[in-house]
Amino acid sequence: MQRKDFIKLSSLGLLGLYSCGISNVKNNKKTLAIQLYTIRDAISANLEKTLERLAELGFKEIEIYGFDGTFYGKTRYEFQEILKNIGLKVISSHHTTGILHNDKGTLLNNWEKSVEDLQYIGSKYMVCSYLFPEERTLENYKKIPELLDKSGELTKKAGIQFAYHNHDFEFQEFDKTQNIYDFILENSSSDLVKMELDLYWISKAGIDPLVYFEKYPKRFCLWHIKDMKAESKDFAEIGNGTIDFKRIFEAKEKAGLQHWFLEQDSSDKEIFESIKISRDYILKNDFF
Repeated sequence: MQRKDFIKLSSLGLLGLYSCGISNVKNNKKTLAIQLYTIRDAISANLEKTLERLAELGFKEIEIYGFDGTFYGKTRYEFQEILKNIGLKVISSHHTTGILHNDKGTLLNNWEKSVEDLQYIGSKYMVCSYLFPEERTLENYKKIPELLDKSGELTKKAGIQFAYHNHDFEFQEFDKTQNIYDFILENSSSDLVKMELDLYWISKAGIDPLVYFEKYPKRFCLWHIKDMKAESKDFAEIGNGTIDFKRIFEAKEKAGLQHWFLEQDSSDKEIFESIKISRDYILKNDFF
């Protein structure tokens, strides 16, 4: 280690992580990324300290959630300054539809302003993250592809790719010939609407992700990486569950993968302990 690197690591409090290989993440093209929903309670308590803790763990890229016209109560300028000071970069953001919960930051409430704000902080993707249970009606499902296309048209003008994030309910039957996920894929633009594939939820639904990579190649540019316990099917740390990530990552070219994010919705451990377990497993394996 060169002296200048030693000084830099020391000032960041990262010397203890150096032997774990985390300081070499960038050199090895191993850029750790996380969906902030994983640590939502910590963010609610103290945004800046939580983001600093992520940086100390070796994370460089983030996906944000809960945009409501502000970034966790911060203006876009304030949030951008926090990110710069800590050394984090926003890759993607999550947004709900606004079909029933028509709040700021949703697809149906002044979407143009949301796109402008996310463009300002440098986000490369904007994602429709979730359909609330009361939004999951046949009538709404039929409208979703058009809504996604229109949302994607606006993000494209700003140089941002739009995408849709799945849970397990999308793999329920839509009609006698296909499920909801296939309906969305086949009736939305493959250019305007990519997919953020959540490997936990598709696995919980009993579906092989590789089937979708073959059927819709290059459509799955974003992934959520989280594991699943064998018996309960609850969330697990990466490597502590049943999902064969090696097999899935071997098909990343077919899928069109560009970015992926560690996420764990809940844990039976302290959440940062879970993050460390997943991080260590990721760094030991060729997931990049």
